[in-house]
Amino acid sequence: MKRMRFTEEQIIGALKEAEAGKKPEDICREKGISQWTFYQWRKKFRGMEVPDAKRLRALEEENRKLKRIVADLTLDNTALRDVLSKNW
Repeated sequence: MKRMRFTEEQIIGALKEAEAGKKPEDICREKGISQWTFYQWRKKFRGMEVPDAKRLRALEEENRKLKRIVADLTLDNTALRDVLSKNW
């Protein structure tokens, strides 16, 4: 099954429809998503506007990069400690 990617605008638009009174089942049928996906979106994006969602995505990307940098530095540090701990 092909995985569809929705933009923040599309996700927030679907959540706004639900807030306006449309049934989640109808929204899921129109968008071609499962109810589980809809409720995950609602948990993550509830109360957000489009700029907030874009900022969230940018912060998540920055956090991912920083975690990778910390992991690399930790490996380097461990390797250096191993080399220095050997008796020459």
